Amino acid sequence: MQDKVKIYPSEPYDVIVVGAGHAGVEAALAAARMGQKTMLMTIHLDKVAFMPCNPAIGGPAKGIVVREVDALGGEMGRNTDKTYVQMRMLNTAKGPAVRALRAQSDKNYYSRNMKKVLEETENLTLRQGLVNELIVEDGVIKGIITSTGARHQAKAVVLTTGTSSRGEIVIGELKYSSGPDNTLPSVRLSENLLELGFELDRFQTSTPPRIHDRSIHYEAIEEQPGHKEPNHFSFETPDKAYRQDQLSCWLTYTNEQTHQIIQDNLDRTYTYSGEFAVGPRYCPTIEDKIVRFHDKPRHLLFLEPEGDNSHEIYVQGMSTAMPEEVQLDILRSIKGLEDVELMRTGYAIEYDIILPHQLRPSLETKLVHGLFSAGQINGTSGYEEAAGQGIIAGINAARYTQGKEPYVMKRNEGYIGVMIDDLVTKGTVEPYRLLTSRAEYRLLLRHDNADFRLTEKGHELGLVSDERYERFLLKKQRIEAELERLTQLRLRPKDVAALLEEKGEKPLKDGILAYDFLRRPNIQYAEIAQLFPAEVALDRHEQEQIDIRIKYEGYIEKSLQKVEQMKRMEDKTIPSFIDYHQINSLKAEAVERLEKIRPETIAQASRISGVTPADIAILSVYIEQGKFNMHAK
Repeated sequence: MQDKVKIYPSEPYDVIVVGAGHAGVEAALAAARMGQKTMLMTIHLDKVAFMPCNPAIGGPAKGIVVREVDALGGEMGRNTDKTYVQMRMLNTAKGPAVRALRAQSDKNYYSRNMKKVLEETENLTLRQGLVNELIVEDGVIKGIITSTGARHQAKAVVLTTGTSSRGEIVIGELKYSSGPDNTLPSVRLSENLLELGFELDRFQTSTPPRIHDRSIHYEAIEEQPGHKEPNHFSFETPDKAYRQDQLSCWLTYTNEQTHQIIQDNLDRTYTYSGEFAVGPRYCPTIEDKIVRFHDKPRHLLFLEPEGDNSHEIYVQGMSTAMPEEVQLDILRSIKGLEDVELMRTGYAIEYDIILPHQLRPSLETKLVHGLFSAGQINGTSGYEEAAGQGIIAGINAARYTQGKEPYVMKRNEGYIGVMIDDLVTKGTVEPYRLLTSRAEYRLLLRHDNADFRLTEKGHELGLVSDERYERFLLKKQRIEAELERLTQLRLRPKDVAALLEEKGEKPLKDGILAYDFLRRPNIQYAEIAQLFPAEVALDRHEQEQIDIRIKYEGYIEKSLQKVEQMKRMEDKTIPSFIDYHQINSLKAEAVERLEKIRPETIAQASRISGVTPADIAILSVYIEQGKFNMHAK
């Protein structure tokens, strides 16, 4: 019993991070690298940055987030580049706005290597323990109390508890208290948050079974190898480090027999019991797919290796909470898996979240000063979303302790900014997943230009080294110098006659500037550089920048104009003490939503569901006229 444990004063810290998942490690590393004495407290030291679900990093939108974390000086990209077993660039046939990198990770190596990074980081203490209570005085965080009675003082605390908060695992009719992967759940901390006045909700997610690779009939299924062309998540990883001996993934499909087994057992699954928390829309269970898409004769499954030194195979696309024996029947009905050996049973897990409207754009809670939260506790899903929030929460926890203004990433600066703004402005009624469609400026938020968007900010914050920043400036200088050269270089018809003939195009009648010639969709910079080499040769990443900037110049310019228009609204701040009930012309729904969210700018207010352009016009005039002054206390 906690009340029988003697509370004793323990070592104080500037920042304490609770939970060492993907959000927690980025938060702790950011705070420590910014010079703050930091402690990272985790329930299980062998589960640091663990992947309880898919052993993979990246994908559409998510992969760009990893690049953004790297550009800010975070660790996820570097660690992935050290520990992947397969790398693929997705959507290569589409435009640059939706291209994204995805890596299959060696999940045990990923965890071990991240733990090593944490252990070797100055100003950072890694501890195993269970946090039961937050110390709050007069609405300000003062520290934490652990289950063993340690009372650690702290100027800032970051909660990154993932799915451990009052976690409950469900497999068919079986339900028991547990964190992910059968770890210890965090129960008392959720109760403490309720006592402090936080609004909590329950979400759920699920994971597929794992099977033994020796029991798979590989000759009956389709191989999916990695890509040979070098690509990395971190801007610091050289192409020469690219791994060529990659492991393959494999493709198979469900069938009518599979679907019938699922239909016959729906009454035994947690998802259709009538008593379940909200799950992720974009990562449904296999039983949910069969019910929602009953017209589909089959569904794609990916068999993904979990590491170089593991025989476990992750069955991507078969997340389930079906009873264990039903899971085995489902697997053995699938082509190539007729004799499969089950190693780990799939399960669903329910957990607590903090409703994200209770957060500021800095990820500091509105209720308790100095308390931040990041990751799945904020209602998101995915390792990448967690890491993106984690680095922002860590940065702002450190800046809070330093007495500095918080860093808020805007929607036009990164997918991380889109995600956080969506959470704190709109909230979420289901596990939030980043999609390219959520970003109105997605042509600006590309995989290839994350360093141009965020490296300077990372250096300013103290997370990007001077050496790395100098390399970035040289890259920027080379690209800008070459773009300028191309505006001066005039191509004569005879200079490009052979190139145009090779591509089946008509010859030029007159000379043309190289810059304008490169606007043609099927002409690449590398071809012009071969004919007229630059003084300093560009690498392929720099060449890619030349092509994208020239070919998409018009679209990029239109996006930048929209950003500039929105910036005027972003610059209009809303006084924190404003009383929306005093603005007589606002609709009742707008007043209710504005009071709940408490937006910090007119732009943020404009994105709140239920607040109309007419409401924004009224609010803007009200603020400009200074009418709120008479109501200020």
